[in-house]
Amino acid sequence: MSREATLSRRRFVQGATAAAALPLFGIRARAGERPPNFVFILTDDQRHDTLSCTGHPFLHTPRLDRLAREGALFENAFVTTALCSPSRASFLTGQYAHRHGVRDNNTPFPADARTFPSILREHGYRTAFIGKWHMGTQEGPQPGFDHWVSFPGQGVYRNPLLNINGETKRVPGYITDILTDLAVQWLREQAAGPFCLYLSHKAVHSDFIPAHRHSGLFTDTVLEPPASIHDTLEGKPEWLRQVKRAGPGAEYQEMAQLVRNYCRCLVAVDESVGRVMRTLQDGGVLDSTLVAFAGDNGFFFGEHGLGDKRAMYEEAIRIPLLMHFPALIRPGLRVREMALNIDLCPTFLDLASVPVPEGVQGRSLRPLLGGRNISLRDEFLYEYDWEPDARRRPAIRGVRTRRWKYIEYPGTANIPELYDLGTDPLELHNIAYFQPGTRVEQEMKERLRRLTQGTPPPRTGPANT
Repeated sequence: MSREATLSRRRFVQGATAAAALPLFGIRARAGERPPNFVFILTDDQRHDTLSCTGHPFLHTPRLDRLAREGALFENAFVTTALCSPSRASFLTGQYAHRHGVRDNNTPFPADARTFPSILREHGYRTAFIGKWHMGTQEGPQPGFDHWVSFPGQGVYRNPLLNINGETKRVPGYITDILTDLAVQWLREQAAGPFCLYLSHKAVHSDFIPAHRHSGLFTDTVLEPPASIHDTLEGKPEWLRQVKRAGPGAEYQEMAQLVRNYCRCLVAVDESVGRVMRTLQDGGVLDSTLVAFAGDNGFFFGEHGLGDKRAMYEEAIRIPLLMHFPALIRPGLRVREMALNIDLCPTFLDLASVPVPEGVQGRSLRPLLGGRNISLRDEFLYEYDWEPDARRRPAIRGVRTRRWKYIEYPGTANIPELYDLGTDPLELHNIAYFQPGTRVEQEMKERLRRLTQGTPPPRTGPANT
């Protein structure tokens, strides 16, 4: 164990009672004898392809691969807004941003919002939130949680200041290890169950600072620029030219170092998942616990010359989504249906046999987890509202189907975009520019109009952003 992990562990585990340090013994029930437990692990800015089981060329994630090998891997999982706070609120509520109201990173989460942890708590679950909350300036305990650990905003990677059930403490060590220590400790206290743990990592948000033990990884790894870094942006909206920051030459070398540190941070996340799984297994509750792992949005590393997220291209909206639940999921299940971040809330409630509130817009993934070959949706709405802090990024409304993607930039002079993802997966050829007025474009416009009916208009920036 690293010095960082040892220091943080001493700070919080040495003072625990003997009972709290015991393994989990109370929940060894067979499927159906009691409601399942839930462990939801969320990462920040993790792309869908940053797992070895999804084909990453050099990052090795054996513990996450185990989730996929023994459970389900969703091959087409997406967020409805590629921005941290709106996406996190959507995970909690099962709602689009235009309904839950968290449209940017500065808006606090509504105190009266119905979340899956709060609803489960009403039905006898013990609930805990440990990690990055990141909605407005909120850091203190939020409704619906029996146990609370968080920090202001983005937090820091080393020696964080944590709010633990309303008390602020400086904790020495590395943030991923610290949050995992606290999660493991809380799990060991839940002998009676059922429980719901929401473990929300700071990683892998910039500035991508790895644990000391991982700082030398991938040093000699040669990184090739992504193919779409060569996008000329011909036929693309003007805002892309204004924010483009990476090309295939010297600019990418600086970005390549960011990619190495990004992957180094993910190694600690993979270790964290292994520790959580071992804790559940040692306590005899792994088979009766749904473990879900997801990212809150993707990230650009040079695709179309971009960094950050805040766009509707695949690298920003696709996320990793894994689920492990032996009582329902057959090992090695691969789900090709489109799944969204708004689907996790109704999925958890459905599996707990708890009524799903009327305001939830997502759909339960339970039939897909059970191996049923059904279609949950053939389209979804994407939305992003203009932010004063990201002035060059325009508001976005779009619709994605299995094959097509259509994007509009309301309130600006930016041209729309239409891509055939079957023949143009890199999204290089904007059909709406080169072949305007096609039947498909008209159909996609109508889909978007229908999906956005009743949606308040987005805040918009300058007309030519």
